[in-house]
Amino acid sequence: MSVIENSKLAIVGAGAVGTSLAYAALIRESAREVALYDINSAKVAAEVLDLAHGTQFTGASRVTGGDDLDVVSGANVVVITAGARQHPGQSRLEMAGVNVEILRDLMPKLVERAPDAIFVLVTNPVDVLAVAAQQFSGLPPARVFGSGTVLDSSRLRWMLSERVGVAISNVHALIVGEHGDSEFPLWSQARIGPISLADWMLARGATGPAQGSGSVPFSEAEFESIADEVKNAAYKVIEGKGATNYAIGLSGARIVEAVLRDEGAILPVSSVLTDYRGVSGVALSVPSVIDASGIARVIDVPFSAKEQALFEHSAATLRASLDTLGLA
Repeated sequence: MSVIENSKLAIVGAGAVGTSLAYAALIRESAREVALYDINSAKVAAEVLDLAHGTQFTGASRVTGGDDLDVVSGANVVVITAGARQHPGQSRLEMAGVNVEILRDLMPKLVERAPDAIFVLVTNPVDVLAVAAQQFSGLPPARVFGSGTVLDSSRLRWMLSERVGVAISNVHALIVGEHGDSEFPLWSQARIGPISLADWMLARGATGPAQGSGSVPFSEAEFESIADEVKNAAYKVIEGKGATNYAIGLSGARIVEAVLRDEGAILPVSSVLTDYRGVSGVALSVPSVIDASGIARVIDVPFSAKEQALFEHSAATLRASLDTLGLA
């Protein structure tokens, strides 16, 4: 594969997430053309016009869109953000039924119009919907996957960078499993630069602004606190402003770039797994190589015994939801 010339990104859904993703893609020059689709004709027309007015400042990108699904035709990547909105106090899994039915109708129509596209699910519950979209599309899991824990991992890295006082780009840590309440950090593989998190704290201590100049190692309670804060970050944002949009827009654009630029980037996206550490038939986030083919491969990462148990619990959580929805 190679970098896709004159690339087209289609975004389904012109709500807070879809428009933020479109804006991020324009700013980052993720694609040559950004096409926005929504059933609300007035809303999508206004959003396209607003974005188009700023294209003088965003490079050569072109913005199109409308309420006719044909706007996605010929897209190289289709990102699906449409679906029921998550309300304060509502879990991602509680939205599953409504959004599965939306996908049941939508996926065949999208594949008909963009038969060669890579399809990325952002709508929640993203792991359940990744399974549904893959089934309804008939495409292989490598071409239909969810944004997974790419954003959750960014949240974790930001928190760790603040804690140890280094740039976020030098923090390497992942959230894996469900994008939801059973997700967990892969602490055994966390790194600060080339050094394991455990060795970093043992050798240097934490010297970030909140800790002053003393050596303050992580405690087990703090690890648990960080994991809990990452897991509940979206709920906190939704409670305060009604939706999460900016960060998921940026993380979605990052996934799109990995495909359109044929990067071979390693990102924790959510795809239907086959015998990954004993788990099959559910979509969970694990480190995966993303290029122009979609998911080139999933990476078999060592887990600690505790992490393996958490991963199996996450799989069981998703499997129960799939069983309820008749998708298992």
